[in-house]
Amino acid sequence: MNLDQYIRDIPDFPKPGILFKDIMPLLADPKAFRHSIKLLAEIYKTRKIDAIAAAEARGFLFAAPLALELEKPLVPLRKPGKLPYRTYSLKYELEYGSAELQMHTDGIQIHDRVLLIDDVLATGGTMKAGASLIEQAGGVVDSCAFLIELTFLQGRQKLQGYEVFSLLKY
Repeated sequence: MNLDQYIRDIPDFPKPGILFKDIMPLLADPKAFRHSIKLLAEIYKTRKIDAIAAAEARGFLFAAPLALELEKPLVPLRKPGKLPYRTYSLKYELEYGSAELQMHTDGIQIHDRVLLIDDVLATGGTMKAGASLIEQAGGVVDSCAFLIELTFLQGRQKLQGYEVFSLLKY
């Protein structure tokens, strides 16, 4: 199955000059969505991964079914004030301002190997912050996986030192 055919180009969104890669057609097609999860599961099924983590919100769309497929715990990385239990917290800078991610303190254990997943690798800022949060909690980032990588934004450079995998590259 060619997953490229389920990615829609939206010109001038969210502003003029941007060509947005829309994953909604893939999500709307159960066979294509299932295929993307199966491809990711095939890559990671033999790896020693203890948990799968993702930053909200679209990362959850891929992390949750992948966690079920691999029978691993799902660790949500959320914005401040969204998690009810004690949290680790990390503030980080993005090209358009600052942000913060939080994770429950019992989300992972010391030395747990964690797969970080998101829908799109753009500039890499959020994924780098997620990796730092995992490490702050004593975990080890096994790798970072994406449905799509926008290579021209060079987000992979921000993730140097981590293994990076993308199903689709543009």
